[in-house]
Amino acid sequence: MAAAWVLRAGGCRPRRLLILPPSSSFSSSAGSGPTAERGERQESAGLGFSPPAHSRNDWIGPPDKHSNLRPVIFYVPPEESPLERRLREARQEAQACDQRYWARHNRAFCQEKEEFIYSRLKAKGLEMGAETGQKATLNAEEMADFYKEFLSKNFRKHMQYNRDWYKRNFTITFLMGQVALARALRWLRWKKKTGGN
Repeated sequence: MAAAWVLRAGGCRPRRLLILPPSSSFSSSAGSGPTAERGERQESAGLGFSPPAHSRNDWIGPPDKHSNLRPVIFYVPPEESPLERRLREARQEAQACDQRYWARHNRAFCQEKEEFIYSRLKAKGLEMGAETGQKATLNAEEMADFYKEFLSKNFRKHMQYNRDWYKRNFTITFLMGQVALARALRWLRWKKKTGGN
């Protein structure tokens, strides 16, 4: 298991993210659904992994087989404020949107690629699996036609996805700033209350 140090969302303290290798699978009953109680972890059903119940970190799982994105299971601290909850939920929604978009995109890409290869080979009078046992393929120049056509056909979808991605991430960044400010003010009030020790 690898670990990555990142700045904690909305704060200045570094936070450790634990990254599971693709072959890892933990079985734990730590999840309690998408609206996890404080101090618990969101449900990881369907992700193929579940972090240990005692973990206080966000966990990054193995890549999804459809979207190729690595899902994150967010830790829900027991003292999570309403603002921190909004930030976590915005991050979860952004992750879910990305997973849906790229899973649909990758399925469409693979299906259209297979159809393109089949139609080009058929036009040449070749079969997908030649009698020699080798799979018939197209050269790079022929595949470049497909890639250009696929990108042109999906240009508007990509542009809409990019606009939505920027909106979601600006919202997350704004919430992170608010959370950092709230934590700094809370720390200053605590410091003033304890006499500056």
